[in-house]
Amino acid sequence: MSEFIQLYGESTKTALGFFWKSGWAFILGYFVSGMIQAFVPKGKMTKYMGDADFKSISLSTLFGSASSSCSFAALAAARSLVKKGAHFVAAVAFMFASTNLVIELGILIMIFLGWQFLLAEIIGGLVLILISSILIKLTYPQKWIHHAREKLEDEDEAMSDDFNWKERITSKKGWHLVGQKFVNDWKMAWEDILIGFTIAGFVAVLVPESFWSSLFLVDATGIPDWLVTLENALVAPFVAGATFIGSMGNIPLATVLNENGVLFAGIMGFIYSDLMVPPLVHINAKYYGWKVALYIAGIMFVSIVATALILNAGFSFFGIIPDSAKAVQDVTQFKIDYTFWMNMVFLFVTGGMIYLYKQHKKHHGSGMDMQMDGGGKIKKAAVTLFILINVVGILAFGYSTLIN
Repeated sequence: MSEFIQLYGESTKTALGFFWKSGWAFILGYFVSGMIQAFVPKGKMTKYMGDADFKSISLSTLFGSASSSCSFAALAAARSLVKKGAHFVAAVAFMFASTNLVIELGILIMIFLGWQFLLAEIIGGLVLILISSILIKLTYPQKWIHHAREKLEDEDEAMSDDFNWKERITSKKGWHLVGQKFVNDWKMAWEDILIGFTIAGFVAVLVPESFWSSLFLVDATGIPDWLVTLENALVAPFVAGATFIGSMGNIPLATVLNENGVLFAGIMGFIYSDLMVPPLVHINAKYYGWKVALYIAGIMFVSIVATALILNAGFSFFGIIPDSAKAVQDVTQFKIDYTFWMNMVFLFVTGGMIYLYKQHKKHHGSGMDMQMDGGGKIKKAAVTLFILINVVGILAFGYSTLIN
């Protein structure tokens, strides 16, 4: 029993350590994202996204990288783009960019995995968009997409804003809006972060290395290296889907895979697969119908595997494939270092953003607070459960520390 309590407490400590290590990065990322959303006019962009050409895809990629990294937000915004007349290719490009090319995700990858993975994330995000765009053009199900457009609900006016950014950036209203965007991003993402980081903490402590070795053929003998690489890239998206974790929550678990020897191609395939988790496929089904939702998932799967293999080949050619190096216990330690001071600084930033958000609500109401489909009652129950798991885990860690 005491061993169970110790493992339970250590799992919770690791989960909280993940968040401690990345807390300031989240705040910085959402602060920058809030400024981009508030001060970069996007209303005129959508009218140039009606074709499946380079200009349309480039604008969608730029638009996505300036948006929130929340997976549910990405799907809701992409739906709005389609409703406004954006081509389906552009909408998929937007989804990939808004979950793979945003600043907060890049900072997180740099902290947990290192510069090679950050470089791969940026290059791979663009390759992913290119491959998916080509695949959709080649297989475009025009009849399905036509029916999907008919299924869409009325457009949210929040996507149609247009303004003078110079005037807004020097106004109180503009900075109130930054606070509103910052808080909205946290409202959308905190549940995925909580679930993802908790799962990662418990997996890091409780799942033995032998499990990952068997699943990803880490110590397999007699199998060609190219076949092991292919297997890693093919299996990783299914592992990501099984976690039910959205975009920001899967980086700590990617760190666990990295520590346990999963190949570079497998880790990148895992990171890119955040839009393929079952709750998000279900949301797409609600928006477009099941045929289109499964079509999107199929396009994503093929694109992700191909991108992971291309990255593996390219990085191998240049000799920069990272080794499985960063130990989870080193990443998740609590100590007085740069992480401590950065968290303290950005705690004050958070306070400022909350103040601006309250000023926005006071002067402009809460009508612009984003509402979207999420995981429903099941996800709410899961969030409650995971909060309870962490509270009990903190008590277990305190108890095991005292008796030892």
